Amino acid sequence: MYLKSISLENFRKFTTKNNIVGFVPAKDYKTVKDDKKDGKINIAPKVTLIVGKNNSGKTTVVEALKKLISSSGFNATDFNFDYLKRILRLYTPKYLDSDKKKEVPSLTFILTIVIDNSKEDLLTNIIPFMNVGDVRNSEVQIIASWSPKDTEIFLKSAKRFVMNAKMYKTQKFDRFLEMIDENEFSLSYFNSNLEKRENFSLRKLIDLESIAANNITGEDCLSKAFSKIVDYRYNQVTKGNEANDLDKIDLEIISINEKLTKHIENEHTVNINSSLGKMLSEEKCQVLLKSDLNFQKLLKNVLKYEYVEGKNHIPEQQFGLGYTNLMMIVADIITYMEKYPEDAFNSQINLISIEEPETFMHPQMQELFIKNINEMISSLLENKNKHVNSQIIITTHSPHILNSKIHEGNTFNNINYITVKGNVAEVVRLNDEVVMKAPKNNKAGEVPEYNKNLKFLKKHVKFKTSELFFSDAAIFVEGITEYTLLKYYLGSDMRFNKQYISLILIDGAHAKVYEELIYTLGVPTLIFTDIDFKREKYEKNIKDKENPDEKLCYLQMDKPELNKRTVTNDTLGYFYGTKNAERIIEGKYKTKSNLMIACQKQEVNGFYPTSFEEAFILTNAENEMLQTVLGKVKPGILKEIKKDGGVVQNSYKLQNKLANAKSEFANEMLYEILICDDMTKIPELPQYIKDGLQFLEERLGGK
Repeated sequence: MYLKSISLENFRKFTTKNNIVGFVPAKDYKTVKDDKKDGKINIAPKVTLIVGKNNSGKTTVVEALKKLISSSGFNATDFNFDYLKRILRLYTPKYLDSDKKKEVPSLTFILTIVIDNSKEDLLTNIIPFMNVGDVRNSEVQIIASWSPKDTEIFLKSAKRFVMNAKMYKTQKFDRFLEMIDENEFSLSYFNSNLEKRENFSLRKLIDLESIAANNITGEDCLSKAFSKIVDYRYNQVTKGNEANDLDKIDLEIISINEKLTKHIENEHTVNINSSLGKMLSEEKCQVLLKSDLNFQKLLKNVLKYEYVEGKNHIPEQQFGLGYTNLMMIVADIITYMEKYPEDAFNSQINLISIEEPETFMHPQMQELFIKNINEMISSLLENKNKHVNSQIIITTHSPHILNSKIHEGNTFNNINYITVKGNVAEVVRLNDEVVMKAPKNNKAGEVPEYNKNLKFLKKHVKFKTSELFFSDAAIFVEGITEYTLLKYYLGSDMRFNKQYISLILIDGAHAKVYEELIYTLGVPTLIFTDIDFKREKYEKNIKDKENPDEKLCYLQMDKPELNKRTVTNDTLGYFYGTKNAERIIEGKYKTKSNLMIACQKQEVNGFYPTSFEEAFILTNAENEMLQTVLGKVKPGILKEIKKDGGVVQNSYKLQNKLANAKSEFANEMLYEILICDDMTKIPELPQYIKDGLQFLEERLGGK
C-alpha cells in the first residue's frame, strides 16, 4: 500500500481548493526490473517532486505530515489567517446567541491510501478505515480533523471574547489567536463515511523519515553521522549468537581497559589516595581511576572522517559546505536503509522526505543530485538483501533539481507545482498529458507530432526553461539579438528590475510547444516572434536559375503588398489560425489568460519590418549609436546603403546582411549601451516589444 495524495484544508496558506498534493506509488527497488537504466535502478520516475518559489508552501506539505504523524504540534498559527478572519467576522453576539449550528475553526486533512495487490502488505493498521467490499487495488480515505475537543466550551470562550472585543482595538486578531490556543483542541479520525474511528494512531500506519534542508551541525558532523552507521551495523551483528570479528574486538577492548586501569592505578591512583589520606581518613575518601573504553566511545571519539584528494587525506573541517551537505544526506539515507526492516512483510507506509537538498550545492551538483542518489541506492541494495518499499519526496526551489527529475525520469509525471495567488497556495499536479494535451479525439502517444513535441519539451526544459517554475514572468524570444539586448532593457526598466523575469531563447516555430505548460503554471508570459514575410527568390537577393539576368533586389514591405503576402512563422500560424499577413497585422495581438504572442505589426518609417533586427533598425534609423555599431559590424554595407537611399530605404537589406552576424551585432550594441552615460542616446525598443512589456506589467499587477 502507498500514500496516493493528501489534501490540506485551511492549513497555513492552503484553502479548500487546489489543495491536493499527489505522490508517486511506492516501488520495491529490489525487485523492479523495468526501472533499470544501464543496469542500475532508476528512482527518478519514482520520486515525488514538490517545487515552487520561496514561501510558496512546499515545506508546509511535509510539516503537515509530520504534525499528523506525531498527533501533536498544531496551534492557532497553523490556520489559514483569511479563514480565521472570516470566522472572526462571523462571531457576533447575534450569531453566537442564535440556535443555528455554529462554525468553529478546524483543520482537515484527507489522506488517500491505495491498497495495491502486493501480498507482502499487512492491512492491520488500515482495516478501521476500510468499508465493506474494499479489496486490494482499492482506495481508502482517512479524514483527520483538528478541532475543539468540546465545541460548547469553545463557543463560550468565543462569546466572552466578542464581549471584550472593543477593548482589544488593533490587537483583536492577535487576541483571537491567543483565545484559540487557550482552548483544548484534539485530532480526530474519520473514514470516508464520516464515521469516527477511536484509538487510532497514524504513526502506526505511516513512518516518515525527514531529512532536513541543512543538517550540518558542526565541523565533525560527518564523523558523528558515519559513527552512528557503523555503530548500528555493529549492534546488528552482535545480536547473533555466533562468534564474529567484532567479538574479538570486544575482547581486545576489555584487555585494553584492564591494562590501562592497572597502569593508572600504579602511576596515579595510589599517589592520589596517599595524598588524600593525609587530609582525610582513608575510610572516608578514596578514589578509583579506571579505563572505561567501549566500542561506542571508540566510534564517537576515534572514528575520523576524511576525504581523499589525490594522495592527500583531507580532514572534514576542510570539506566544502556543498559536499558536506550532500554527504549528510547520503549518511541519513544509509542509516534509513540499514534500519529498514529485514522482514519483507510491511504494515506501514514508508516515506522519505528530503527538504531542499540544493542547500550549499553549486548548480552542477544540483543537476546531478537525483542521478547520484540513484547510484547510491542502487549500490546499497546490491549489498543488502532487503525489499525497500518506500516513497521518496523531495521539496525544492532549484530549477537544476527539477531538470534532473525530468531529464533522468524522462517525464513530467509526479511533480507538484505550488504557486501563490493572492496569498493562497495552490497545487498544480503535473504530468505529461497536462503539459501537452493530445489532439482532440486522440489519446496521448497516438499522434507522431505529439510524441515529437513532448520529447522536445522534456529535453529542451534542460536549457534554462525550468526557470519558468520559479519566475515572476517569462519572455520567450526567437533570436540572439533580442535575447542579448532585452537583458539590458529589462534590467534598466523600473517596472521590471525588481521582478524575476526569465528570458528564454527558443526558435519561434517551437515556442507553441510550451503553450499548455505556460497556461498550467499561470506565469505571465510573452512570446516575441518574427512575422517572417514569405518572399520570392528575387526579393531575398537569390538569383533565379530560370532568370539569371534578373536584377537583385531587397524588397521592403509596404501596405499594398500585405493582402498578397503570407508569413512562414508556424507559431503565428498556430495562434492566429492563419498565415495571411494582412489579417495578422490588422488584428489585435493574440492573448489568452497569462500568455501574449507579439510580432511586428506596426508600420515603421513607411515600411513593415520582418524581424526584430529590421524593426530595431527602422525604429532607430537616425540613432548615432546604431550607426556606430553598423559601421563596426558591416562597414562596407553601411557605406553602400548610405549612397543608395539610406538606412530606412535599405532596412531589409541590412537585416539580411546581418543574418550571419547577429551575435556580433547584439554584443557590439550592448557594449555601446553599457559604456554610454547619456540615457537619451540609448536606442528605443520597437513598438511591438513595448506593447508586450505593457501586457507583462499589467499581468504583474501594474505600477
